[in-house]
Amino acid sequence: MTFISLVRHGETDWNRAKRIQGSSDIPLNGTGRAQAETTGRALAGGRFDAIYASPLSRALETAQIIAAHVGLDEPATLPAVAERNYGDAEGLTGEQILARWPEGTVVPGRESRDEVVARALPALRELGEQHPGENVIVVSHGGVISSLVRHVTDHALPAPGELIPNGSVHRFVYDDGELTLDRFNLGPEDRDLFTASVM
Repeated sequence: MTFISLVRHGETDWNRAKRIQGSSDIPLNGTGRAQAETTGRALAGGRFDAIYASPLSRALETAQIIAAHVGLDEPATLPAVAERNYGDAEGLTGEQILARWPEGTVVPGRESRDEVVARALPALRELGEQHPGENVIVVSHGGVISSLVRHVTDHALPAPGELIPNGSVHRFVYDDGELTLDRFNLGPEDRDLFTASVM
């Protein structure tokens, strides 16, 4: 059994402005770095064996900050957990997207949730195989995490309209080839849960 904790990166200026980032490489802002520090301090009570991150700078810097708190070396990059590509919608707000492409309209270049799962899920299964009996951190993005959560819970989570907060932790279990959701939307107040070791 392997625990894989997916962490959403800290805030960026585009997050604050409610602009879709997707594959655009937008860096953390000051709030985002503080969120990464807070998440790192919460995770510091646990035992972690490896840390990976999307190659996008907002995720990689978040992982670097967390790694310093949990006593791990430089994060390894994992391209398969980079954010969902939103195509022509990147840089726009939700209102702008709906005005340009009404509900049900195809956004040119936008990756589907199924396509996100098709690349991210095998990568997490591979990490489970590489780290049997270990605790692994993977810093990724809201679109990837929500797509994976929907997939493994048969769309029971997240609830309609529920967002994946910056700096939040979502713990999965890899066991015997299967990935399941153990804990959803853990925050710093849940730090005691991070001390649990893999059985």
